[in-house]
Amino acid sequence: MVILKKVSAALAAAAVLFGAGAFAQDQEYAEQVRKVAEGELQLWITDPVMIYAIKEQNVAHAGLTERKIKRLDRRWIAEGGSGPMIGDLLDRQASVLLRDRRELSGGIITEIIVMDQYGLNVAISDPTSDYFQGDEAKYLETYLLGPGAVHVSDIEFDESTQQVQTQVSMTVVDPETGEPIGAVTFGINLEVLNN
Repeated sequence: MVILKKVSAALAAAAVLFGAGAFAQDQEYAEQVRKVAEGELQLWITDPVMIYAIKEQNVAHAGLTERKIKRLDRRWIAEGGSGPMIGDLLDRQASVLLRDRRELSGGIITEIIVMDQYGLNVAISDPTSDYFQGDEAKYLETYLLGPGAVHVSDIEFDESTQQVQTQVSMTVVDPETGEPIGAVTFGINLEVLNN
């Protein structure tokens, strides 16, 4: 019943946002979000602070085992949104930069997550529910596909913010080599984007 309620709310919100043919226009919204990502947001992820943070973590995590990744993820989840591991990540210069960029977006950007080569958080604008994003489309359909890969998620209605939103994710490349070094995800508030 709760799932049906969430689906109905999302459908209703999408219908209000895009009109009766909401799902016939999926390509239209995806293309609009993709243009935003490949424009200004692409510049955000080439910031030297961001590139340095990803490369530094890739070196620190070189050879990380699946077992260690799971242990780190469990520790993050156990902190429940606040704790030393999450606090350390939020205090990093790259995370501060992401929060500033989110705030300056005029409400279009709801969250930003930067990931390393394994799909582990490098920098975040806000606490995430887990540390490991490597089993999700935001990583699987970007970093693993290489440079230029962009993934736009389905439209979702976020109950906590009461907003219709999507996520757009991209591969992050080393500007010096052109090689993939990580991925980034931006939460996009579609209601603000379309105003």
